[in-house]
Amino acid sequence: RYLCSPAAWLRQLDQPNERSLHAVPTPRTGGLAILASIVVGLAISQALFADGEGSATNRWIIGAALLLGAISFWDDRTGLPPGLRFAVHSAAAIAVVIGTGLTVPQISFPLLGTWFLGPLGPPMALLLLMWMTNLYNFMDGMDGFAGGMTVVGFGFLAYMALRGGQLELVGLVLLIIVSTGGILVVFNMPPARIFMGDVGSAPLGFLAGALSLRGVQAQAFDFWVPALIFSPFLVDATLTLLRRLLRGKKVWQAHREHYYQRLVLSGWSHRKTVVVEYVLMLGCGASALMYSHAGERARLGILAGWTILYIVLAKGVSRIEWRQREETAGEI
Repeated sequence: RYLCSPAAWLRQLDQPNERSLHAVPTPRTGGLAILASIVVGLAISQALFADGEGSATNRWIIGAALLLGAISFWDDRTGLPPGLRFAVHSAAAIAVVIGTGLTVPQISFPLLGTWFLGPLGPPMALLLLMWMTNLYNFMDGMDGFAGGMTVVGFGFLAYMALRGGQLELVGLVLLIIVSTGGILVVFNMPPARIFMGDVGSAPLGFLAGALSLRGVQAQAFDFWVPALIFSPFLVDATLTLLRRLLRGKKVWQAHREHYYQRLVLSGWSHRKTVVVEYVLMLGCGASALMYSHAGERARLGILAGWTILYIVLAKGVSRIEWRQREETAGEI
């Protein structure tokens, strides 16, 4: 609780601005408590199961996450150049890929067969780690949102890892769920009293990517399983980035153009928006479970169905924005 206390870190207040969705200064130190809980839990686990098959890999992954937490804490306090943040994110991802041999060995496309990536696997793993790190950062802009994605997403990931026999991976994932869930339930649900800040969102995004890839590499689940599970974040962040690129905007600058932000700005409450997002997360997780049991045609149907649904949802957000503008114009 001390790590989350506003009195503990007076310089760690998230001040409202034209790009934020909150209206009052809010402490952003929840990520410190999350990281501290993960480190303590991992230390206990390492002491009890030091010779476990994945112990060294876990240490690499958690060490990189702590590095990201440190640079993000510094960034939260003083503000850092985007280039420096990018360099540290790259270093953390490269260290894990080289230190653990993390790779994307293959991607199976329903009815099209399996593509073995070979030497392209490690670079793809590197890109995915960096994208997950940053997109979690982008999506941590609404009360209970990133924390909810962590609890729901990692929950499905833990179940899939358990089915795949990766017990040590299950333990680490459950540790992250418990550490994040405590902060989410007590402090971060709308209206939030504490934000996790970059110090929480960047490491959690990195962990989501690293542990997903670790499960894929161990053949505990298919590549598309974690892609489906985390698709609420992946789709929103990726489409928003592409839209900004096409409009010639600086993608590294803070903004309020994500789909969830556009809903709030169109008049939806934080609570309503986050509940709808939670339902979407649960639907994606359930589809990932079905995907793991399905045949080739059913798998293609699941991927195609979600592609169509996301297009419909994106159009729906634009429709809600248009209606809100029409209502505002009518009042004038």
